[in-house]
Amino acid sequence: MSTVFEFLLGQYSGYATADIVLEVYGVLFGLLSVWFAKKNTIWVYPTGMISTAIFVYLLIKWSLLGDMIINAYYFIMSAYGWYYWSKKEDEVIVHPVTATTSKEFKTAAVLFLASLLFVFCVYQAFDKWVDWTAYVDTFTTAIFFVGMGLMARRKLEHWLFWIVGDIISVPLYFYKGLILTSLQYVIFTLIAIYGYRSWKKILDKPTPISLG
Repeated sequence: MSTVFEFLLGQYSGYATADIVLEVYGVLFGLLSVWFAKKNTIWVYPTGMISTAIFVYLLIKWSLLGDMIINAYYFIMSAYGWYYWSKKEDEVIVHPVTATTSKEFKTAAVLFLASLLFVFCVYQAFDKWVDWTAYVDTFTTAIFFVGMGLMARRKLEHWLFWIVGDIISVPLYFYKGLILTSLQYVIFTLIAIYGYRSWKKILDKPTPISLG
């Protein structure tokens, strides 16, 4: 057991203590954010904004430009999602959970391709094609761009994009030596699976008819 801990914690031997502490807080607030998303509550956004702000700083240092961009994008979209989810009329939520339409899926496909091209150009501009992680990072960034966009619009299928992206991110961060972040994505995957099921139940629940 001690050998396992030495292997896991040994990955942090080259990191500054401040960065490790920041990663811990980023992970904790990230987990809270995904948990609140599963619960379909507005707290997903303030907790998520704290986590993404921390990871923007860390990811620049770790040379994962794609994920840095996606976290900056998360921060911006969280502000939009916070506003979008908060809208009410007569204490009734204006934008409840809905399924993604075929038109929205086409828009998502365009966003995915545009994201791939954008992140590719960023890596090219900064000459960061150092190993295979750059290509994986580019792909997962495009997946998460779409997932966050659909989440901000409260679309059920955003969970599917999170699940795929989270699964791919587990070995990516483990390879980078960021064990806590890798474990975070394992937990993200499990919460996303339950989140999809939870939102599906909300969507399948019959809407009460107002007689007022």
